[in-house]
Amino acid sequence: MKHPLKTSLVAMVLLGAALLTGCAGPGSYVVLLPSPDGTVGKVVVQGKAGEQLLTEGQSGAKLDGSAPPFAVKSEDLQRDFGAAMAARPPLPERFLLYFEVGGSELTAQSKALLPEILARASSRKSLDLSVIGHSDTQGAADANEALALKRANAIAEQLRQLGLKDAVISVESHGERNLLVPTPDDTPEPRNRRVEITLR
Repeated sequence: MKHPLKTSLVAMVLLGAALLTGCAGPGSYVVLLPSPDGTVGKVVVQGKAGEQLLTEGQSGAKLDGSAPPFAVKSEDLQRDFGAAMAARPPLPERFLLYFEVGGSELTAQSKALLPEILARASSRKSLDLSVIGHSDTQGAADANEALALKRANAIAEQLRQLGLKDAVISVESHGERNLLVPTPDDTPEPRNRRVEITLR
């Protein structure tokens, strides 16, 4: 059984309930917007009068499916959906920081990213911050689990000292279980010696 509105890929979709004013505007309609990374999914709009497939960014279709997709002008998008778009929460942001071999000392390049992370975190009205530590596969798995946790705790503490004193920060370790770069056991890999910081 088909749903009146179904998505095949994650995409930003806006459903409008704008009423026709005179002959202007298409009435109630759906708009497909590109995702933040620029990709565009697909949406099938099925109504009493037919079915339409949206595949292009900023394209729209009447909610009843009665007419082919149409391009939605930016001014119409803003007029009909501006308030809804403004009310959207900020998207999560993710940062990767890398470490020197065998400890919790950040590389110089990663250390330089801390002010930016702090600024991005401070700009949010509410903050859900997680720090996940990782290791490469060099050494024993249980030791790497502990090392990854040490790294995550070290970064959480640095963020607190830099200004996020009141933030609730969740910290966990993935050890060598979630490699960014797949490697055999006992392989040093700089990109696996990392923490992932997510701001929500």
